[in-house]
Amino acid sequence: MEMLTIELQSEQEKKVLLAFLDSLHYQYRTETDDYVLNDDEVKEMLKRKDDYLSGKVTTRPWSEIKKRYEGV
Repeated sequence: MEMLTIELQSEQEKKVLLAFLDSLHYQYRTETDDYVLNDDEVKEMLKRKDDYLSGKVTTRPWSEIKKRYEGV
């Protein structure tokens, strides 16, 4: 599957594009910059934060992670 990102300039452009995709019976999903977490996701994020702050988990520098996956 390939992802195509389109930057829309207005709500009208969005309506026209979605109507076109619907007319072709294309499967699509929309995303916005605003992402809302549900209650379970918020609890999980807070648990992960607590685990990190209490030393139960550690992190590695991004440069180390990136180096491991070079050439993949």
